[in-house]
Amino acid sequence: MAHKIYSDNTTKFFITVIGLVVIAIVLKELSHIFIPFVLAIFLYFVFAPLNNFLINKKVPGFIITILNLTITAAVLYVAGRIVVDSLLQFADGLPTYGDKLNSIVRGFARELNIRDPFFRKFDLEQTLQRLDYKSMAGGIFSTTINLVGSVLFVLFFFVFVVAGEKTVYEAIKNYYVSRKVKPQVKRIKKSLQSSQAEDKRDLEIELLHEKLQREKQLADTFNTITNQIQRYIIAKFGINLIAGVITSLALSVAGLDYPIVWGLFVFLFNFIPTIGSALALVLPVLFALVQFDSTGSAILIALIMAVIQTLAFNFAEPMIIGRRLNLNPLLILLSVLVWGYIWGIVGMLISVPITAIIKIILSNSKSRYLRFLSNLMSQSQTSL
Repeated sequence: MAHKIYSDNTTKFFITVIGLVVIAIVLKELSHIFIPFVLAIFLYFVFAPLNNFLINKKVPGFIITILNLTITAAVLYVAGRIVVDSLLQFADGLPTYGDKLNSIVRGFARELNIRDPFFRKFDLEQTLQRLDYKSMAGGIFSTTINLVGSVLFVLFFFVFVVAGEKTVYEAIKNYYVSRKVKPQVKRIKKSLQSSQAEDKRDLEIELLHEKLQREKQLADTFNTITNQIQRYIIAKFGINLIAGVITSLALSVAGLDYPIVWGLFVFLFNFIPTIGSALALVLPVLFALVQFDSTGSAILIALIMAVIQTLAFNFAEPMIIGRRLNLNPLLILLSVLVWGYIWGIVGMLISVPITAIIKIILSNSKSRYLRFLSNLMSQSQTSL
């Protein structure tokens, strides 16, 4: 008997692993469909408080949808203008640092005794002239078209998510409640056949109570998912924004050029957990090395960036976000790598809320194996 149980558990484990691998392959291969759909669902969660408020005020559904799309388009336009203007300003000023970069690369080549003529006689202008600008322009154009198409695809999915979420919720509720309550219904029906009137009334009340309890559990799960995603997005956006503004002010005082660009990088890159912070720190330090042509100045900029990053993302963020999501830091890193492999940069951006959703669903399961997985995903454990 023991051997049979072991064999069954081993078979279930490998079947689960194979199933997860197949799901990952499907998600990766059909990323052009799943990414816009998942982003549309997250967008629905963001607008859920506003939409619920408007629904309570008896505002028609089509007006709510139009308002959501208008707000989304306005935010995308403003954010796009800020990003594009900042990057164009940064690109216009880069040629003035060409000579400094040439001398730095040549100096490093001499100090490290590198014989390659490319580094010994490094010339940024000649290097740029070798680039195929036609193919680069074509790549930028196609990337822009794909980005616009993806945004429109997300908004297209979003309209249908808003329109059909009630129907989907009711279908899930009916299936979940019916499956969980069905054994109770059979037991109560058998009891009703041989019960008196008062007993029948008690059994009907028991059945109604069971249904209400299951409906409440399902509603609580949905509400928990919605609330945690909303809090994560709002808290993450706020922390990144504050860190970006402080970075711009601090680097401006330190004399580093284009402080708004570096603040923008801090704001954007730190939406990618763990990896984004490193990118946001390295780029301004490298630029400081070119601008000041001084290792000491670059170290100063690195210290300023490190202090801001540490305070914002190693202290403030875990306190505000980590405790709410209650996710294991190792799990966060693994989720970034896995979802980054499946969906690239977008997967990294949404890896944490997706992992939080999975954890919430597992924690509401009655299976002890699934609850064990939920405990493994948690940052803090509850006592039995």
